[in-house]
Amino acid sequence: MEDIQVTLSGGKVLQVLRGLRIQELAFSLGINSRIIAAKVDGVAVDLDRPLGQDCTVDWIPMDSPEGLDILRHSTAHLMAQAVQGLFPGTQVTIGPTIEDGFYYDFKRVTPFTPEELERIESRMHELAASNLRIKREEMPRPRAIELFRAMGEDYKVAILEEIPEEKVSLYRQGDWVDLCRGPHVPATGVIGAFKLTGVAGAYWRGDERNEMLQRIYGTAWHTEEALREHLRLLEEAKKRDHRRIGRELDLFSFHPLAPASPIFHPKGAIVYNELIAYMRRLYRRYGYQEVITPQIFDAELWRRSGHYDHFRENMYFTRVDEKEFGVKPMNCPGHTLIYASKRRSYRDLPLRYADFGRLHRYEKSGVTGGLTRVRSFSQDDAHIFCTPEQIEGEMTALLRMLREVYQAFRFGQIQVKLSTRPEHFLGSEEVWARAEEALAESLRKEGLEYAVNPGEGAFYGPKIDFVVSDALRRGWQLATIQLDFSMPERFDLTYISPAGSEERPVMIHRAILGSIERFMGILLEHCAGALPIWLAPVQARLVTVTDQQKNYAEKVFEELLAGGWRVELDGRNEKLGYKIREAQMAKIPYAVVIGDREMKDQTVSPRRRGGKTLKPMSVKEFVELLGQEVSGELRGEDLTVGAGD
Repeated sequence: MEDIQVTLSGGKVLQVLRGLRIQELAFSLGINSRIIAAKVDGVAVDLDRPLGQDCTVDWIPMDSPEGLDILRHSTAHLMAQAVQGLFPGTQVTIGPTIEDGFYYDFKRVTPFTPEELERIESRMHELAASNLRIKREEMPRPRAIELFRAMGEDYKVAILEEIPEEKVSLYRQGDWVDLCRGPHVPATGVIGAFKLTGVAGAYWRGDERNEMLQRIYGTAWHTEEALREHLRLLEEAKKRDHRRIGRELDLFSFHPLAPASPIFHPKGAIVYNELIAYMRRLYRRYGYQEVITPQIFDAELWRRSGHYDHFRENMYFTRVDEKEFGVKPMNCPGHTLIYASKRRSYRDLPLRYADFGRLHRYEKSGVTGGLTRVRSFSQDDAHIFCTPEQIEGEMTALLRMLREVYQAFRFGQIQVKLSTRPEHFLGSEEVWARAEEALAESLRKEGLEYAVNPGEGAFYGPKIDFVVSDALRRGWQLATIQLDFSMPERFDLTYISPAGSEERPVMIHRAILGSIERFMGILLEHCAGALPIWLAPVQARLVTVTDQQKNYAEKVFEELLAGGWRVELDGRNEKLGYKIREAQMAKIPYAVVIGDREMKDQTVSPRRRGGKTLKPMSVKEFVELLGQEVSGELRGEDLTVGAGD
């Protein structure tokens, strides 16, 4: 048998027998047992795969992002095997990996109970201990259809009938088999640190017109320690759930008469409006002009912009004077009308239009949740019209503004991702290539590392997304910057160049907070409801020791109120400790104690939200303290900006 040449990731070249399996190569090299798959010429494959020609081989360790993804997908298969073994007649559908875990959808008449989940998890451990070999098998698609039809797996048959390839791959472990592209771990014994985390209903293919299935969620990790840490963070996430915090702090609510559309209560409206006021202060410094555009437009606008063809299923429509109108899902087409309202010169550019107008998008009920996925919202939305030569300068200013915002909110590392041309797009490939290179060059000049998200751009242009890490190390996509050459073309926007010719401007779409609603939900979870003092709906609560201090407390209250501070007075005839605990539970930054000594000395005794009691001080000194704290919070701290995984 002839030799083939294998080049390892470090550059070492080996001569090996054709047909040698990858796991045999790993064993001969003494590769550690944490290797669960490999890349052959850049394609991830099972360790059982034979090497048939000259190639490069890169190892995939279990604790790498790719390794964890393979481990979790194999754990999903293990779960499906356990389910079908325990509950005969249950059909399997799809079982993909998700962030930090996996799920599998099952066709079963009755929902799974918590007790049944425990049985499934126990059976999974038994199957893992059996160390069943996981084997890949390829067969013609018609034969696979016959196999799954004979097994009564109607959903697998439906999937197979839509696959264009004539040959498909299956994976077997013991007497269980599933349709899958792979790769997978070599044997079930590799799978050890896992936990089933919940069950929910899910429509087949995510379409509410289809049958309801049972979805079981789980997570899997490379070690028990990593699993325990993840489960700890999940428990902490439950405590920080912004829906729970919203109820406890009386910030917002939802009502079935307005599905997925939040109703902000007085305290929630303060937080909401303070976020907008913060952005407005930045707009004045960074040269933005705020505009207001209509809530509904003739459908012709949305046809011209491309949203009617590419976004119609997410829009709301109505009829006015027998004509079709669309409720605006985004502000950009309206801003082109402002630009086109007069003749523009290169001297007018750049023009930066900001808009906090209310937007409406139809989201399926199955994907809405709290403030993070709603149907009615507002964005810190802006569009910049500039010359091609001004792109670099605008990008520099945008990145500086973005850093300033995220420093103020104490978010962790920022990951930068460049999303390129999707399958369905406006404009030509040449224009897209120009736009993608312009964004990439801007990032390079700023010294920012970035990852590429192929095919994830908006339909009208490529974009840069910024993903921040919260206190629980979860990633949230917030800011987006999108470069658009198509919409100025579609709306025939021009400016007069220095040479007197008509030229096409570039349109930059950008949001930093994104949806105000979504950002508020993320921020509430990031800080567990303990909002920074400049954003807190109540910044200080005065608490009296007895009724005798009430007149002095009212005087202090009026003084703070007149100074623009958001303050409450708790003069109830309750124990001091009880009133302080209530202020702590309400996440109020300062509980300010006023007793006989404070009344006599004309002072106050502030107590920080964390429990630290400060020395008595005058009201003037307390106001200065509040002002210094607000300034310090808004300055923030340095952030590390890096590429995404």
